[in-house]
Amino acid sequence: MTRVKEFNLPDLGEGLTEGEILKWLVAVGDTIELNQPIVEVETAKAAVEIPAKWAGQVRAIFHGEGTVVEVGTPIISIDTDPGAGELPPDGLPAPSAASLAAVQVAPAEGMVEPGMTGGHGPGERTAVLVGYGPRTSAAKRRPRKATEAPAAAAAKAAPAAAPTMPTMPAMPAMPAMPTAPPAPNGASVTAPARAPGALAKPPVRKLARDLGVDLATLTGTGPQGSITRDDVHLAAAGAAEAPAAAVGAAPSFGPDREQRIPVKGVRKITAANMVASAFTAPHVTLFHTVDMTRSIKALDRLRALPQWRDTRVSPLLLVAKAVLLATARHPMVNSTWAGDEIVVKEYVNLGIAAATDRGLIVPNIKDAGRLTLHELAEAMAGLVRTAKAGKTSPADMTGGTFTITNVGVFGVDTGTPILPPGESAILAFGAVRETPWMHKGKIRPRQVTTLGLSFDHRIIDGELGALFIRDVGAFLADPEATLLAWT
Repeated sequence: MTRVKEFNLPDLGEGLTEGEILKWLVAVGDTIELNQPIVEVETAKAAVEIPAKWAGQVRAIFHGEGTVVEVGTPIISIDTDPGAGELPPDGLPAPSAASLAAVQVAPAEGMVEPGMTGGHGPGERTAVLVGYGPRTSAAKRRPRKATEAPAAAAAKAAPAAAPTMPTMPAMPAMPAMPTAPPAPNGASVTAPARAPGALAKPPVRKLARDLGVDLATLTGTGPQGSITRDDVHLAAAGAAEAPAAAVGAAPSFGPDREQRIPVKGVRKITAANMVASAFTAPHVTLFHTVDMTRSIKALDRLRALPQWRDTRVSPLLLVAKAVLLATARHPMVNSTWAGDEIVVKEYVNLGIAAATDRGLIVPNIKDAGRLTLHELAEAMAGLVRTAKAGKTSPADMTGGTFTITNVGVFGVDTGTPILPPGESAILAFGAVRETPWMHKGKIRPRQVTTLGLSFDHRIIDGELGALFIRDVGAFLADPEATLLAWT
């Protein structure tokens, strides 16, 4: 059995066929442990850290950052017994021609789109691929010589018809490290180099990543010129004092005054899902305007309670609770069309649509109906916080049964949302506005919102849809009385 093993890009869930390598968390020569995160990969749903299947030493990295790799393609090779001595010249396997043919360089010359990262540093617990255990260890570097010479980058001429991979920056030379043979078709891909002068401990590197500080630009003040946490904080503070950059990169127009943005990642999968849903499920949308004044007052009383003072409380929380109670009263709303049968689900995996820098994603709270109101509030806050940080795991993105989209945060009154695939209903929650409203025989200013319920007319007829949205509105109009009446 060969001691050098190739690690293939695994299936990251839901039949995804490819992923983009965002960042290598290890380099050639690193000693790694079982389940240690080694690479951050961008899928159509999230950025995921993939752990190592074996302990050992990194021998070669076949594909650089910014490349799109098909599932099953070798991406790294690991020597699982580095203490057994040097490998023979043919002991280091190179990726197959088929693996290189499956790789394409990401748009914009392999650069990663802003806002698409969100990885975790060594030492931080992170969501990892299903089937692997979490690991918190950091990469261990072999000792370096006092003077290191850069490795010579070599590439053989490839046939005209063969695809050629871009040559990545070369790694500094390692003591007694055999050189990897060139990849097939003349492509030579080397691991992305870490700054040779940037001496820093893993916690400091993590802090620099979190604060957006490039360690290569710093001069360390620690022992042997190492970079300390204070060095990173000072650099971050200096960047903060600089003039603030405009939010979002300015469009880059060509001579024709047009910009072409590659469709990939979250935007690509969202587009495919929306088209499939819109032309598969016959959509119907109902609207209901509700006086939420009593709900707003109930939230104020809730915030005053000691156990709720550190918990985020918003009208969306009561909308979620209303949906959970209404689905219990009308189970068919929480179902899926499965061709020759309708699958009605007792559990509710409640999706909350979140707008992020990577696009619109819909993570969900598993079995939300079993949670107390306080647990539901904590789960919703954590869900949105994780989504905006770009750290949502693939498991949180799958299995949703009902979705709420809070268009009111953008000042919109309501909408006609499109169903997520596999769900039979979605609720749009509009802005809560102070509005003249007839109350107890007089026109008074009240807190009013408009709900929009889109549903699959194959499963939900008009009567059921009307009863469901009516019950949601009844809870929001008087949550305390309705809760007593229904439970």
